[in-house]
Amino acid sequence: MLTLLDRLIARHVIYSTLLVLNVLVALAVFITLINGLKDYGRASFGAYALIKFVLLKQPQQVYDLSPIAALIGTIMGLSTLALNSELTAMRAAGVSVARIVVATMKIGVVFATVIFLVGEYVVPVAENLAQTGRAKALATALQQKGTGIWLRSGSSFVNIGEVLPDLSLLRMNIYVFDKHSHLRMQTAANHARYDGEKWRLDGVNESILVGKEAVQTRHLPEEDWHTALTPDVVSVFAVDPNSLSLQQLHYYIGHLERNNQDTRNFQLVFWQKIFMPLATLVMMLIATPFVFRQIRSGGMSYRVFIGITMGLIFVVLDQSLGYFGVLYALPPVAGALLPIVIFFVLALYLLRRAARGL
Repeated sequence: MLTLLDRLIARHVIYSTLLVLNVLVALAVFITLINGLKDYGRASFGAYALIKFVLLKQPQQVYDLSPIAALIGTIMGLSTLALNSELTAMRAAGVSVARIVVATMKIGVVFATVIFLVGEYVVPVAENLAQTGRAKALATALQQKGTGIWLRSGSSFVNIGEVLPDLSLLRMNIYVFDKHSHLRMQTAANHARYDGEKWRLDGVNESILVGKEAVQTRHLPEEDWHTALTPDVVSVFAVDPNSLSLQQLHYYIGHLERNNQDTRNFQLVFWQKIFMPLATLVMMLIATPFVFRQIRSGGMSYRVFIGITMGLIFVVLDQSLGYFGVLYALPPVAGALLPIVIFFVLALYLLRRAARGL
């Protein structure tokens, strides 16, 4: 049951959090728009395609920015109560610091749950639509479920089943046409890897059309493929772990392991997504001590500055510890959880000092 105190704190915290989130997302929209302008005018990538791409990128940005928004929003919401002497009145009425923190955490659970659901069910769909729409508008490729990626290289059309994290290719089909647009040869390969100058195809089956009806086939364990397509071109279509849901990540990690790929980055993102609600709650928890400490001193701008600084430190720590952990063979679950544990311990220490000061 939500008490009057819970509703009062929730109203201020959620209003401030949504306000901060809107500001941060607006900045993210501007940055995405600027980055998208470099492709403006190419093929059919015009105003409509650009705006559609920018809008479809927003769920991912909302998901990424939510912990920082929760931190700054909690500071702003509780600071408003402090500047209006409402926190002082609560304390004078016998309400403990712990009770106010619990009320803040209640709305934090709701906010973190909503953001988690956005990351699971909205972000994967929106990211897929954004990337496929951009590729189609740029006429570079069209990735469709079940048919893979289609690319053109000179007189050849290339169908790639999947681009692996090491930028090797699976389930390739190369269709070569003559100047009259007649199919002359079809090459299928199980796997392709780039050696710096050319692609090396493994498990090759070739079908060569001779005349109008005759077909010659041959099977080769390996074959070189010289083309203008490079790993930089196909890297655009590599799977981004941040755009996958937990279920998709779990399945894809198993798929990569069966193909002898390094899965540590994907495992790190998997655990970061699992701990995302906890990270949001810890951000809100660490915001509370800065409000309780010297309630009447300092202004809103001072507290917001504290919040932005703490948010940036968390982001840097989260990214650096996670990827340093991947680099130095630290278990991905530890790399994802360690920044949260550090900030949780810091929050408890600051809360204890704040409670003693009051």
